[in-house]
Amino acid sequence: MDDSRSVCSSGFLFLQTPLFVHPLSPVRLMIPASELILNANGSIYHLGLRPDDLADTVLVVGDPERVSMISRYFDGVELRINRREFVTHTGHIGNKRLTVISSGIGTDNVEILMTELDALVNVDLTTREVKTARKCLRIIRIGTSGSLQADIPVDSYVASASAVGLDTLMCFYQLPQTEQQQAITQTLQQRLGLPFQPYCVPGSADLKARFGYDMFEGNTVTCPGFYAPQGREIRLALKVPGLVQELNGFDYNGYQLTNFEMETAGYYALCQLLGHDMLSLNAIVANRIAHQFSTDGEKVIDGLIRKVLERI
Repeated sequence: MDDSRSVCSSGFLFLQTPLFVHPLSPVRLMIPASELILNANGSIYHLGLRPDDLADTVLVVGDPERVSMISRYFDGVELRINRREFVTHTGHIGNKRLTVISSGIGTDNVEILMTELDALVNVDLTTREVKTARKCLRIIRIGTSGSLQADIPVDSYVASASAVGLDTLMCFYQLPQTEQQQAITQTLQQRLGLPFQPYCVPGSADLKARFGYDMFEGNTVTCPGFYAPQGREIRLALKVPGLVQELNGFDYNGYQLTNFEMETAGYYALCQLLGHDMLSLNAIVANRIAHQFSTDGEKVIDGLIRKVLERI
């Protein structure tokens, strides 16, 4: 077997990326104010946070209303910040300090969130210089997803061993890819007739072993939209009418696709580049093959929230 892959307990293959020298920007004496924007109070532009506002463990969600669904389980909340779709609560459970923050929908928002989270811990906002000692955040996504396989039922949970991005975010970054990752995404590009090559990135195996050990282990597709990019046809005709069936049947040497949503691949790619640990956990609220939808999605996501908090 190729050393770049190993078999998951579910039978799917996931990718173990070799160590790369990440193509970070050259060290500059000072990052210009036009590139790293700060508010008048010294907080970072979109998130409205200062470095001390952020815990080392960050739970990320898409829906801003889901932030309070998590922080209601905290023993205490020290900070609440609302900035557009970015809602942040920082607090603690026992002696464990946690931050939960919403991204809104899509990898464009994930790029803003991850870039600013990283700047909060790895850039001196006073001098605008990159710090010599780098900090690694532990980031866990708690989200909803649709199943692409009949045997991954509604109301179950998927821990994403890897993610494939059908969005174009990584067209603007230098993301290293192994030969296997290139082969997977080139094959998928050809199957779907895409004008660009997708990207493929693993999540944290350590976090998966700790938080997702009793969940389905899968390879998550990240889509740039909810309707046509996920094969839904309302009034507009689909350019890829068999998209769901293509994703369902995709198999590259045992690498299959299990579920899809709109953020995971962006998180995995940016965390790989920036040096943060990241895991995406997905509450399955729809099965697109069986044409089923959860009758109580809020209960399912609440169950996932409680699992994560118990394992922090």
